[in-house]
Amino acid sequence: MVNLICTFISTSLLITGPVYASYAFYVGKGLTADGVVMVGGTGEEVSSHWLQIFPAADHAPNATITVGVTQDAVKPGRLIQIPQVAHTFRYVSMEYSDFEGFPAPLTNGGVNERGVAVRDVWADSRDELYDMTPDPQTGLQYSDLARIVLERAATAREGVEIIGRLIDEYGEATYGGNSHLIADKDEGWVVWEFAGGQKLWAAERLGPDDVRVLYPGYIEDFPVNFTGSRDYMGSGHLVDFAAERGWWDPKSGKPFNIFKAYGKQGDNYTARDGGFKYMSQAQLEEATRAMAPVTEKDLMKRVRDPRISDDEASYGQVVSLYPDLDADLIRIWNAPTGSVAAPFLPSWLGIDVVLPEYGQHRYLTTGASSSFLNPDFELQEASVFAGRLFKRVLYYMCSAPAEFHPIVTDMLVAFENQSLADIEWVEAGARALLKKGQRAAAKSLLQFYAHARARDALGLGRTLTDALDAYIKLAGKWKGPTGTQINDAGEGAETVNCLVGFDPDQPAWKQPPPSPSKKRLVFQAPSAQ
Repeated sequence: MVNLICTFISTSLLITGPVYASYAFYVGKGLTADGVVMVGGTGEEVSSHWLQIFPAADHAPNATITVGVTQDAVKPGRLIQIPQVAHTFRYVSMEYSDFEGFPAPLTNGGVNERGVAVRDVWADSRDELYDMTPDPQTGLQYSDLARIVLERAATAREGVEIIGRLIDEYGEATYGGNSHLIADKDEGWVVWEFAGGQKLWAAERLGPDDVRVLYPGYIEDFPVNFTGSRDYMGSGHLVDFAAERGWWDPKSGKPFNIFKAYGKQGDNYTARDGGFKYMSQAQLEEATRAMAPVTEKDLMKRVRDPRISDDEASYGQVVSLYPDLDADLIRIWNAPTGSVAAPFLPSWLGIDVVLPEYGQHRYLTTGASSSFLNPDFELQEASVFAGRLFKRVLYYMCSAPAEFHPIVTDMLVAFENQSLADIEWVEAGARALLKKGQRAAAKSLLQFYAHARARDALGLGRTLTDALDAYIKLAGKWKGPTGTQINDAGEGAETVNCLVGFDPDQPAWKQPPPSPSKKRLVFQAPSAQ
């Protein structure tokens, strides 16, 4: 995940200490227009991102997989081998290429053929746990756990149990604390894995009337006697460990609160109102709940909000988890870079091929600046990279957001509205073909439409970049760089964004929604390494 350091400024907009990014949204089926669980989010990593489909696979009885982190991680570790299962499920994931000491490729968002969706989100542990982490550490890191859930879990609950068993047996390799959102057609779960090498983890169930936004992940009040609970799971020593170290007093009469016992401690830290970026978790949750009954279009709007979607948002994702759905018809929407500047595109698990323009490229890939191209990738690299194309849209648009952001947003939404209008007949046709036993034809229909929209999106991106480039230059609005350093200054440097109308003297949860203004506001905040 992206390593960030934020500085709290007067109004507590930011936080101090190391944090790690990515958003996750959960909306229970009681609050959605179609009566289904919905999951959304974005990844916040510097490195290249690409869409990839992983086929189901059978494995030899003695097969193993490599997990963990290397000595280059912020908390150095040692890779280990653990057994692979006999069969792994098909899944689709947004992959990325780099987090220091975490072997690529990495994942932090996807859905599998059993309708289980997973997202990674940072969730800091208290400093004492961070300092307690062994050197070298061993165990499964956040991407290992997410990928294994996608490969093995038939339900969200089973995904939590898999994570718990793996941590109990092998431990977790940490960068400071992490969480996962796991969801299926019935429910969601937040799993919080704590730093320290103590095999500590906790999980809370989310129901049909819940909305949860993780940024970072959090769990609050937790039952002391959770064994056998339908709504909570955790490591066997979760309560005793906190009591032994004085992080929770059983005699106090106060509830056992996971955030207060194990989360980052400080005057400006709360579970839901840490003031991260320009919207707290509480504000994001309330804004999402206010949309009920929530549609996919609504959740796309939340994920694309310029108060959270900026240069750090490396893609956008929305998925609805329908019951009793043929695996080939499981649909996921992905934006190839931050959705503030890119359209959400439909894809289905029944698709066999991702267009090369949306696959892996050298742009922002680890080691690209110090090595030449592997000939095996020559045609792949010759293709246009959608992620880079829509990054150009972001940079043009954010150069004058009051002028360009409303126009670009309208175009992105109009493009998505066309896709949303087509989905009904595309999926009706695929269902009819499946009913007739013509699975190959159904898959071909889905792939044809997904590829057509992906190609149309490239056309949209070219139109936007050409138009914005021409207007900026013809109108005399071009501004060359004033410095010589093309990369930012590292932790704490500014991030390109399209915010307007933001008041730096007000805390995040009191901010108005973005609106056109002559004043351009640049987020002086966490920048990626």
